[in-house]
Amino acid sequence: MSERNGEAVLTNKVAVVTGGGTGIGRSIARLFAARGCSVVVAGRRQEPLEEVAGEISGSACRADVSREQDVAALFELCRHTYGGLDVLVNNAGVIGPIAEASEMDMELWDEVMAVNVRGVALCTKYAIPMMKERGGGSIVNVSSISGLRGYPKRSAYVATKFAVNGITESVAHEVGEYGIRVNAVCPGAVHGELMERVVDRRVKVEGRSREEIIKSSYTDAAALRRWVEPDEVAKATLFLASDAASAITGEFLRIDAGRM
Repeated sequence: MSERNGEAVLTNKVAVVTGGGTGIGRSIARLFAARGCSVVVAGRRQEPLEEVAGEISGSACRADVSREQDVAALFELCRHTYGGLDVLVNNAGVIGPIAEASEMDMELWDEVMAVNVRGVALCTKYAIPMMKERGGGSIVNVSSISGLRGYPKRSAYVATKFAVNGITESVAHEVGEYGIRVNAVCPGAVHGELMERVVDRRVKVEGRSREEIIKSSYTDAAALRRWVEPDEVAKATLFLASDAASAITGEFLRIDAGRM
């Protein structure tokens, strides 16, 4: 990992990007590949994974990150195909229920915990030994500004992202001696499919129009008065993954257009 003309690069490195078939994960996979990295994209839907892998000359692996056998198979595929691992991006996640705590569907609570927290823990568990073999590496967890402050009716999702930030800081102190860095990006409202689903659910729960919710809660709540784009999160992730951030670990980087 190095810099080229002031740009972060990942020349001859190998990365696993979970949730890599759509949205932020797709943007990360594309940018990493453009900067010299071999990328394994993982997720639960085969078709978008194959599409992204074909675009970037990478590999696709269908995997549910909440299932240990799937995660073990993912990292074995990475080892078999590319010989090792340098970068892990824990991006897979679900939005969870939008509900008040007194009305929480605990099955949905358990589902968001399984993917957003257990998934990060499992992928980290399998990535660290491979990075130790390489003499170092970088883990970037895709958290959220919801991991920095609470939001009403989002307690399940918020809880998972606070957990991700805690994992980030704890593991950074565990593995620093091996040359492994662990950081998190904390996006705000990112334009794309995931936020469309959040807004759709809020319309049903709150009885307000899409336009009102978007304007009051997302675009006008940001200093830049706009959404964050997936490519902007990808650029921040590349920075943390590369040697441009060689002295940074245990950090949470907000990419939120100045969200209030």
